[in-house]
Amino acid sequence: MPFLPSLRNFASPTQPALGHLGWLRGALGGMIGIAAAGAIGTLILGGGDPALPWLVAPAGASAVLVFAVPASPLAQPWAVIGGNVVSAMMGLLAGHLLGMPLIAASLAVGLAIGAMSLARCLHPPGGACALLYALGATGPDHWGAAHLLTILVNVLALGGAGWLYNNLTGHSWPHRPVHIPVVIPGTRSAQVHQALTDVLAEWNEVIDADIDDLDAIFQAVERRIRLTEQDAPPAAVI
Repeated sequence: MPFLPSLRNFASPTQPALGHLGWLRGALGGMIGIAAAGAIGTLILGGGDPALPWLVAPAGASAVLVFAVPASPLAQPWAVIGGNVVSAMMGLLAGHLLGMPLIAASLAVGLAIGAMSLARCLHPPGGACALLYALGATGPDHWGAAHLLTILVNVLALGGAGWLYNNLTGHSWPHRPVHIPVVIPGTRSAQVHQALTDVLAEWNEVIDADIDDLDAIFQAVERRIRLTEQDAPPAAVI
């Protein structure tokens, strides 16, 4: 039907499942990351207050980003740690100030998005973290500042596992572009970099990629095209 969007718009834009960042690598990484978060959480928190959880659900969402898309700006260490902890704080704040679960949860997620954006640690699982802590603060257990220790321990352990696993499997974390372009004023590289900056500003969208990665991809594509044109017979060059 013409008024319905193409099914391709709903398809996943990710790489093939069997590529370098395939399902098995991400799955094993996620298992290791959550095992580390749970084990350290149990070691530090398991023998204390039984109402204090040793593992919280947003850590699972963070694990997907850390191990499945480690190059994403949303999956970098400061995003994982800062995004979750800041969001948890917003959840507790909203919960204790308002006391009503629905209103507190709604405000907490909004505050978390704003705080993460200002702190440059935008992380999607932070929204779940804010929601969880707002509901915890308004629930029968009345979550408080002590519960921040849970998410802090979880994300620090997850981050440590992510750093070790990603780097051992050939994917730098924190992410570094494969080739960081050297931008020299007046050169074509500088023009490309400025053009990319202008286009992103014109689009007025948040793109889940660093500008250095985009710049590196663009330059690599240009090099590949030039090599192809050099190898092609003259008649094939249009």
